Amino acid sequence: MSNEPVILIIDDEEIVRDSCTLVLSKCNYRIYAAPDGNAGLKMVEEHKPDLVFVDLKMPGISGMEVLERLQKIDTTIVAIVITGYATIDTAVEAMKRGAYDFLPKPFSTDELRLITKRGVDKRRLLLDAIALRREKEIIRENFTSIVSHELKSPLFAVQQTLYAFLAGAAGEISPAQVEMLERIRNRVDGMLKLINSWVEMTSIDFRQLRERFKPLDIPALLSKALEVLQARAVGRNIRIVTHFPSSVEPVDGDEGTLLEVFLNIIGNAIKYSDTDRDVSIAIEDKKHELRISISDTGVGIEKEDIPFIFEDFYRGKAQSKTGELGSGLGLAISKRIINAHNGSIAVESERGKGSTFTVTLSRGREKQDRR
Repeated sequence: MSNEPVILIIDDEEIVRDSCTLVLSKCNYRIYAAPDGNAGLKMVEEHKPDLVFVDLKMPGISGMEVLERLQKIDTTIVAIVITGYATIDTAVEAMKRGAYDFLPKPFSTDELRLITKRGVDKRRLLLDAIALRREKEIIRENFTSIVSHELKSPLFAVQQTLYAFLAGAAGEISPAQVEMLERIRNRVDGMLKLINSWVEMTSIDFRQLRERFKPLDIPALLSKALEVLQARAVGRNIRIVTHFPSSVEPVDGDEGTLLEVFLNIIGNAIKYSDTDRDVSIAIEDKKHELRISISDTGVGIEKEDIPFIFEDFYRGKAQSKTGELGSGLGLAISKRIINAHNGSIAVESERGKGSTFTVTLSRGREKQDRR
């Protein structure tokens, strides 16, 4: 099978089709030509081109409609508009419908060769990016499987053995031995927690997640998170202060994963705060979006750490006030969940003065129209 890039020219002028074919056939491309949009779209299905030249003014369906239908067939096909009626408005409209570039008539052979090479290179980059993305997904899936089965099983065995020793199954053990076994057990528990977090992060299917979206009462969801975290806050004498409007319009989302986001961020605020401090949670209700800000006056984040805190396994230099070591996955998981909700998460922080995490959730168009 030939590896030559496939070029399709859709133009109702025979001289344009013939001249483009003559020029490009000398450049190691396979060339096909069609006199109108319907014939061209049939050739797209048959020959799977890398690059399609589309004339805007043709009998039958217009070039604009051809561009739209190309996107439905294959979004990686690179489309270049050729026309003698180029205006800024038509260029903008063509770009909106998927055109990569514009070639006004008349054009020189050098212009044709150059824009074709750029288009073919663009197509190759798109396909390479898709292949790399798929390869990354396969590696992640395989790694998740290995982690789940090959690492958790022996750790469970070690964990159960430690429980048995501590329960006296192997005879009486000294206080010093109990202390050593407890330290080992804590480390094993921490490793299992890390593995579970990683498996959870890699197994979230964001397409299915969106299918579960429903209108959510965000103040009620935050209250549920605070109920879960209340004991931890009381144990450290941390006061949770809320600033919620009297009425907040619902936001579409998935309750379970958003609850996890708020548990993680509020839990971090408690963990990294000094005792006898406040953690503040505020809601700003806007027409197009809802902003939830979670602020603490804790240890803060080093300036050089801020660009990386949402990356997998990244842990900053700041130490929690409870001595707990984080997995470096909580914020990475939270960012993925918020992105799946078409939202964003940002942080402002200063070392020694605290941090503010802001989650922004977009409203659907129907919600905007009702306000």
